Amino acid sequence: MSFRHHIDDFMRGRIIGKIEEGRKITDVAREFDIAHSVVSRLRITAQQVANQFLAASGKQISRKTVARRLREGGLYARRPVVCVPLTRKHRTARLQWCREHHNWTEQDWACVLFSDESRFSLSSDCRRQLIWRESGTAYRPENIQEKDRYPTCSTMV
Repeated sequence: MSFRHHIDDFMRGRIIGKIEEGRKITDVAREFDIAHSVVSRLRITAQQVANQFLAASGKQISRKTVARRLREGGLYARRPVVCVPLTRKHRTARLQWCREHHNWTEQDWACVLFSDESRFSLSSDCRRQLIWRESGTAYRPENIQEKDRYPTCSTMV
């Protein structure tokens, strides 16, 4: 049994409430002294809603019916935006870099090569997790999943 099953309904409700207020998952995990991954997995799935309905009413409802009703209410299953939270030091460094380069000309920028990076990790991909959200709300804090670190071996290319 995973750790998240040991969180009682009252605590689960308090944690979800903090997330719905717009608090960062990292901050909520730190406040309750539990792992970031436990907090991020507390978002409820359509199957969990179906199971809760069965437990509460004794009537079976399919996951697809729950998903259809959520869509009718304007909620859609989408992947959360994944970001690496920036520290104050990161933000300061970026601001300084911008200030140093804001007067550059097109000729100055012609000598710069920007590259893209990809990280390949042996750990499971959090992008497989879906959340229910309204259209156009991808960048609201409650729909962003912070990724602080890669817990297993990985390669950056």
